[in-house]
Amino acid sequence: MGDSMFNPEHQQANLSSKIVSGLERISEAFKVLLWEKAKQLGLSPIQIQILIFINYHNIKLCNVSQLAKEFNLTKPTISDAVKVLHNKKLIKKEYSSSDSRSYAIQLTDTGKNIISETENFAYPIKEQIDTIEQDNLEQTFKALSQLIFKLNKIGVLTVQRTCYACKFYQKNDNTHFCNLLEKKLLNSEIRIDCPEFENT
Repeated sequence: MGDSMFNPEHQQANLSSKIVSGLERISEAFKVLLWEKAKQLGLSPIQIQILIFINYHNIKLCNVSQLAKEFNLTKPTISDAVKVLHNKKLIKKEYSSSDSRSYAIQLTDTGKNIISETENFAYPIKEQIDTIEQDNLEQTFKALSQLIFKLNKIGVLTVQRTCYACKFYQKNDNTHFCNLLEKKLLNSEIRIDCPEFENT
């Protein structure tokens, strides 16, 4: 009990526990901001997340199975959200010519118009991050990108498209290198969600 990472007294002597607690608080900030936006627009948080994801990702990732993996939810949960978005005419279903049951999800013009209203839900967080010194931001990003990779490796995060797990990534001593871009990468250039990502 006393050594719990959520025990404030234990946190005083353990930096990792403080960081875990801090990440939990930031997670709460995302939930609060997402719910506020959801109430304004008459959507649910996951519906907003689906709209934003579809807007910025390749069509091959925009199907129920992949979205379930992306958001660590069940297919029925995603299907329910997609059904509501379809009824609201924010998305359309592009059926496969080879399989009439399989479809990709795309935004309608109405869906595209609402993106600018949905994706700014996290702006208050970015606004505060912008006030932090660049050197501190680079160290923070380095730690976060490594943490995301490690959480994927142990199966907590089912999907990630970060450089560290990409077949084009190479590390020589302390130098990161992308064999696709054919260039060295700074720590700040490591990508969290790379459109060219391919599994190792």
